[in-house]
Amino acid sequence: MENSALNIVVLVKYVPDAQFDRHLTGEAHTIDRNESILSELDEYALEAALALTDARGGAKGGNTVTALTLGPAAAAAAVKKSLQIGATQGLHVSDEALAGSDASATSLVLAAAVKSLGNVDLVITGMASTDGETSIVPAQLAARLGLPQITFASSVELDGTTVTARRDGDDFSEEIQATLPALISVTDQANEPRYPNFKGIIAAKKKKVTTVSLADLGVAPDAVGLAGSLTQVAAAAERPARTAGTIITDSGDAGIQLVDFLAAQKLI
Repeated sequence: MENSALNIVVLVKYVPDAQFDRHLTGEAHTIDRNESILSELDEYALEAALALTDARGGAKGGNTVTALTLGPAAAAAAVKKSLQIGATQGLHVSDEALAGSDASATSLVLAAAVKSLGNVDLVITGMASTDGETSIVPAQLAARLGLPQITFASSVELDGTTVTARRDGDDFSEEIQATLPALISVTDQANEPRYPNFKGIIAAKKKKVTTVSLADLGVAPDAVGLAGSLTQVAAAAERPARTAGTIITDSGDAGIQLVDFLAAQKLI
């Protein structure tokens, strides 16, 4: 396995652009994705995959990095951006029945999609999606696939069939190893993602993106969406408008006023 080609799947998600306010839509209170982009945190997962395959000769060495996404037709933009950055191919699961799927239903479909790709050595994900921010899909997916998992990795190395990752806590670091095949989620400290260059953008136009439905994956429509989800949003309301702050005018006792204010808010 020392010089064997790698087959890596990277999960990428089409999420609302953080530069704009987020909105919910419809009776199910699902996220409005009109102004969406490739999740920034998924770029670290993509970079981790590309670094591992580059070390073994990249695409010319027979290595494959598949960008996998789940979502409506517009979600293909996340896959295309991944191909421009360097992914080898894309897989887009698109089906109207997916609307409203929670983390559990999402992991069910992702597991079926990964299995459809044959023998996968590594599944790499970001530490969270920047919309739901649950961070639980990687663990759920690993459980469904029966793979060892290393989550929140701040570094990833591969030696033969052994993957080694470092996980950093507030006041400690630990090194964890797993034998391939495995699943890893990486943090935004794991690397410095590369950007699409002109050559990559042109090359991406020739790369294959396969779109599949639930039927193609053998997943029943009632196992996903609102009907197949374990959680649902029962109610939602607009965030209250921000009120004017308290202004302290320094007349010689500003320090005392500040301490009194913090004490009243139980902040000290």
